[in-house]
Amino acid sequence: MNNVKSQLRPIVAALCLFAVTAVQAEILPYVKVREVTDLQVVGQEARVRKLPILIMFSMRDCQYCDVVREEFLKPMLRSGDYAERVIMLELYSDSHAQLRDFNGQLISASVLIQRYKAGFAPTVVFLDSQGKELAERLIGITTRDFYGGFLDEAIDESLQRVHDIASN
Repeated sequence: MNNVKSQLRPIVAALCLFAVTAVQAEILPYVKVREVTDLQVVGQEARVRKLPILIMFSMRDCQYCDVVREEFLKPMLRSGDYAERVIMLELYSDSHAQLRDFNGQLISASVLIQRYKAGFAPTVVFLDSQGKELAERLIGITTRDFYGGFLDEAIDESLQRVHDIASN
């Protein structure tokens, strides 16, 4: 009998872990940071909605990029609090896809990375509807404790600058 109990313990533990994971998955709705495909369209959206554009230049298999995306950007999207404060996008630096820039020109991801001097991942830039930088960029992540505050400050500054430009 003890042998049966000892064999069942790992199975019961695994089932409990699965149940907890399933409950957590239900609590957090799925969100995805939009990938950059057409900045001309995004620029028009930003102009109409009077919002800044946040682009995170990242790389696949970059643990620091994962931290920024999973611990900051996705929770911001999930909360809904940023829907009227910023348009969030991500560009994978190791992507070979073509994209449209703010002028409508078809370019590679590497051209956009060079244009914004964003060769280090993650780099987060804050842009207006024409692609001009609005706030100090965030390069890398030194500490999780302060990163959210830095991100919020840059978004607030960018949003204020967009509103200032729109009112002139």
